[in-house]
Amino acid sequence: MAGKLSNEVLLLGDMARAFADTLDLELTLKAILKSLDTHVKLQKGTITLLDPGTEIINIKVAHGLSEKSKQLGSYKIGEGITGTVVQTGKEIVVPDIAKDNRFLHRTHSRKETEGKHISFYCVPIKLEGKTIGTLSVDRQTQKGDDPESTLNLLNVIATMIAQAVKLNKLVESDRRQLSEENLRLRQELKTHFNVDNMVGTSNAMKQIYRLIEQVADSNATVLIRGESGTGKDLVAHAVHYNSSRANKPFVKVNCTALPETLLESELFGHEKGAFTGAIERKIGRFEKANGGTIFLDEIGDFSMNLQVKLLRIIQFKEFERVGGIDTIKANVRIIVATNKNLEEQIKEKLFREDLYYRINVFPIFLPPLRERKDDIMLLADYFLEQFAKENNKRITRLSTPAIEMLTSYHWPGNVRELENCIERAVLLCNDDVIRSEHMPPSLQIIKRSEATSSRSLSEIIENKEKELIIDSLKKFNGQQRKSAKELGLTERILGYKIKKYGIFPKLLS
Repeated sequence: MAGKLSNEVLLLGDMARAFADTLDLELTLKAILKSLDTHVKLQKGTITLLDPGTEIINIKVAHGLSEKSKQLGSYKIGEGITGTVVQTGKEIVVPDIAKDNRFLHRTHSRKETEGKHISFYCVPIKLEGKTIGTLSVDRQTQKGDDPESTLNLLNVIATMIAQAVKLNKLVESDRRQLSEENLRLRQELKTHFNVDNMVGTSNAMKQIYRLIEQVADSNATVLIRGESGTGKDLVAHAVHYNSSRANKPFVKVNCTALPETLLESELFGHEKGAFTGAIERKIGRFEKANGGTIFLDEIGDFSMNLQVKLLRIIQFKEFERVGGIDTIKANVRIIVATNKNLEEQIKEKLFREDLYYRINVFPIFLPPLRERKDDIMLLADYFLEQFAKENNKRITRLSTPAIEMLTSYHWPGNVRELENCIERAVLLCNDDVIRSEHMPPSLQIIKRSEATSSRSLSEIIENKEKELIIDSLKKFNGQQRKSAKELGLTERILGYKIKKYGIFPKLLS
């Protein structure tokens, strides 16, 4: 009795380890049957699960059966002993299978047991009150066997199997949700970086859209040039998400953010012990981007040593990790960007000429914002809508003086500076209109410099009054009665001021 109890304890210990070792349902169930064989000495064992869609009971895992026999083990509900247990939810014990005509022998696996006294146990696997499958074992009858004890043990194990199935369903559900979320995010990125969603209607931007569409589906290396803040990373994203690699990784590396030693490890990875502090292997950005695109921002800051390694990747599509000897193939599309004059750097021996010709396969030049004045207000309106929504403010437009300030400024920081300017204005504005006083000091200087030194207080007041009248008329689509009421004026006084300042209400509707 003590020996039997010891076997059961060992069996349950093995079961617990099977649960802890893996989340893979099939591996867990195989480990359970193997433990049963070790401690209970079963001849054969099967775990079946019911497919709720087809209502067919199939063998999920088996011990002592060939793969062919396993595939033959398929039952309808109520068919044979297995089908009956699923139908009734009650266990069945057969003392001698040779004397029971309920056996269908569908797996053709019991020829070797002829002449032996084999007992058969089949218990239901229940989850949340429903029978979802069975656990069955063949066991040669031995003197002193206690069928009731064996049945109780199998019922305990069936309960554990039900929990394994439940855990597997939860894991599969999480995986499916993660997969769906990943697909949704990728689709959002693809939509967000669609060429049609880029802001700008100037001739320069139209040319950039055409270039993106022409190069996106190729594997050509793209060189994006332009001043800081012009949107080079946006173009890189658009090239990737409009290509056949859109569902693969897009990996961005800011080459100015890390020193050379760290940048090399970041790009190519390193082996354990490659240098002090390398306590484990690190996968580099090129490996992470496999099948997709890597975007090297500010390529002009690459050291000569890294330029040589990059040249090799572009030429031969291969590299080694730092401290490694294994050559790794790189199926990666390369996009690079710079705000530097590479031609001048070549003359100064700071940039390799052979690398320049390798990356300059398909150049795209982004003009500064001061050269695409037509896009300033489109971008300003886009950022206004974005930041107003983000900050829960009902700001609908910019005042005329604010617009004049935006269009008169030279924008040395390009689109990024304009974005920051509008975000600041939205934060400062407590009305539904962004006015000139909400603009940053850099734009206020432009306004002050345009004013004459002899400007009187009355002129300043008149300009402000004109601004307020224009804003109100725009708000009410040129309706003077509503504007007069909002401004606290009579319609006659408002009409007088409209005439004085040369305002045309019909043009503001």
